[in-house]
Amino acid sequence: MANSGQYYNSNNGSAYNNGPGYYDGEEEEEEEWNREDFLDPAWEIQQKKTFTAWINSFLRKADTSIEDITQDLCSGLKLMLLLEVISSEALPKPERGRMRFHKINNVNKALEFIERKGVQLVSIGAEEIVDGNVKMTLGMIWTIILRFAIQDITVEEMTAKEGLLLWCQRKTAPYKNVNVQNFHMSFQDGLAFCALIHRHRPELIDYDKLSKDNPLENLNLAFDVAEKHLDIPRMLDPEDMVNNVKPDERSVMTYVSAYYHAFSGAQKAETAANRICKVLRVNQENEKLMDLYERLASDLLAWIKRTRPILEDRSTDNTLDGVRDRLNQFRDYRRAEKPPKLEEKALLETTFNTLQTRLRLSNRPAYLPTEGKLVSDIANAWKGLEKAEKGFEEWMLAEMQRLHRLENLYKKFVLKCGNHEAWMEGKEAQQQSQDFKSCKLNDLKAMMNKQVAFEADLGAHQERVEQICKIAEDLNSLGYHDLDSVNSRCQAICGAWDRLGVLSTTRSRALREAEQVLESLDQLHLQFAKRAAPFNNWLDGANEDLMDFFIVYSVQEVDSLQAAHSEFRASLPAAEAEHRAIAHIDAEVRELAAAHGLSGDALINPYTGLTARELAMKWDEVSARVPARDQSLQQEVARQHQNERLRRQFADLANVAGPWIEQRLDGVRPSSSTTRTRPTPWRPSVLAGSSCTPPLPKALNEVANQILTRDSKGITNDEMTEFRKVLQPLRQEQNPPPRPHRVQGLPGPYVTSEVLRRELPPDQAEYCIQRMSPYGGPDAPPGALDYTTFSATLYGETDL
Repeated sequence: MANSGQYYNSNNGSAYNNGPGYYDGEEEEEEEWNREDFLDPAWEIQQKKTFTAWINSFLRKADTSIEDITQDLCSGLKLMLLLEVISSEALPKPERGRMRFHKINNVNKALEFIERKGVQLVSIGAEEIVDGNVKMTLGMIWTIILRFAIQDITVEEMTAKEGLLLWCQRKTAPYKNVNVQNFHMSFQDGLAFCALIHRHRPELIDYDKLSKDNPLENLNLAFDVAEKHLDIPRMLDPEDMVNNVKPDERSVMTYVSAYYHAFSGAQKAETAANRICKVLRVNQENEKLMDLYERLASDLLAWIKRTRPILEDRSTDNTLDGVRDRLNQFRDYRRAEKPPKLEEKALLETTFNTLQTRLRLSNRPAYLPTEGKLVSDIANAWKGLEKAEKGFEEWMLAEMQRLHRLENLYKKFVLKCGNHEAWMEGKEAQQQSQDFKSCKLNDLKAMMNKQVAFEADLGAHQERVEQICKIAEDLNSLGYHDLDSVNSRCQAICGAWDRLGVLSTTRSRALREAEQVLESLDQLHLQFAKRAAPFNNWLDGANEDLMDFFIVYSVQEVDSLQAAHSEFRASLPAAEAEHRAIAHIDAEVRELAAAHGLSGDALINPYTGLTARELAMKWDEVSARVPARDQSLQQEVARQHQNERLRRQFADLANVAGPWIEQRLDGVRPSSSTTRTRPTPWRPSVLAGSSCTPPLPKALNEVANQILTRDSKGITNDEMTEFRKVLQPLRQEQNPPPRPHRVQGLPGPYVTSEVLRRELPPDQAEYCIQRMSPYGGPDAPPGALDYTTFSATLYGETDL
């Protein structure tokens, strides 16, 4: 609010306060709404219209007028003329120049004249008037109106505004639907103006035909009649009066004061007539009027005494419904309770005046009411009642506005809290989640990006939390009735917000730590994969070699195998060191995971499907098979050395027996004269150290070894078919085309245990003997075994 000016009438001590330019200590609270709404555009326009019309009502006497109150008065010339017409006094000669300082000097002369009339002007300077300051110009004109049009109004002991209001109340009291309590809302429907005219000039208006529901018609009627018959110009706009929520009080007071001055002569005549009438009846009604006055005064004072504390009570339950109840009670008071009392007050005053007049006209002593029941006592009590009433109304309106604002503020608080709580739902659990302890590195990086986005969202919601706290603070400062729920909800939101902030920071830090750990795990997994893959291949090859059955026919072959095996054994310490290194990497992974509580996918190696346990099992298998391989090689070495000795013995004997048999054959061959084929001389083909194992036993030995190899290593039937193709020539050699006599000892559909033991290793021969059924064919020798059925049982075929 801008500084409000003030002026003071030193003649009668009255003060006026309705806006800039003056100050009234007594009515500061009463007129506070005027200062707050002084710059309302609607009121400014209304005041311009009214004040312009009021000024022109005087300037027309000097054959001039104004159109724009801010522009036409800025030179000071018409302002000085206005003051001369109103006061009927001459002002100093104005300066006719058009320069700014000329205008300022003229305005200063006008302001000095006003001050000489006992009005002290504050915050109104000539410069503002010259510059066309609307606020200051309107304030100055209002000062002039108060001083020259309203200040001298006196009704009983009321002066100025209060006197004018009392005059209106007195004149309009008998009229239906008229209840003048102020200079704004009480005149809005136009009936008060019509009542004032009808009271003094009943022939001009038929009041009984007027309706409260036609405010525009009422206002236009009153303004037209006043302008035409009472010489009161139109100072108000009916549309402004009706459309504005609250008409401008200054404008209404200015216009009403014109009614007062217009009817002042008629008022005096009416008073004189009444006095004459009262004198005629004074002797007959004196005592009756005294009793009536005493009764009315007692009842009215008692009612005021009961009612005023109710109006001065400012306590509420701080709820909108509670204030509405109080407002409804106040409306009932205004509509039903107060009007009869107002009528009683008017009757009391009329009775007292009538009584005093009668006594005075009859030369009798004036009536002195009982102590405390004087008219002034009644007036003061009523004034206090109206002051309490007005204060209650203003407080009620302010309280309604405050509670409406509180309700809207609370709804806003609830809405924002609901939105925030919906956003917060699940956020704490999400930030407390330990899901990053069981995920892979790539998933963790996605979680970190998601956490960064969440923290950005969290920062964006900080303003919402601050808004909620600010609204809660406003609700506390304005005294909302349910502060417990507001404060508890606000505290819950703030607490959850603080916790979420801590959880967010903690999770971000934990994610960064987990990232470092998973990167370390990733490096360990990569190292493990790089070393585990070749080591696993080596283990698989070693197991295959150690499980592979070997068939050798010479010492040289077994020596070669033993040399290779020795070389393999020599590599075992390095392999064992590699195994320990790989196991150590796996142990590091598990220790690191256990130290940071990681599990699940975090322990899965993304680079290989091998595990340390699998490698350990394969290593144990290799370690267990090495001694067995050592033993089998040692047995084979001994066997091959034994076979070598036998071959040498056989060679020695064959080299001796061969020539002897050749000689004997030459002696028994028949001679012939015809040409005959000479048998090829026998040449020893068995040399010392060479293999003398016949083809069939070797083939059988090879087949037996392949059978055992397939059973132990899972060789498929297709692979066995390849073996059979290799052995097919041997089978044909073993089973030549039919001859007259079967070669004794060669297997056909049967075989004997002696042949098996002679041709196969002991363990393989015993294996076959135990599983072959006796052969029951017609040509079977004793102890023959069913070789065909045995082959079919093993392979589903009989071609071996």
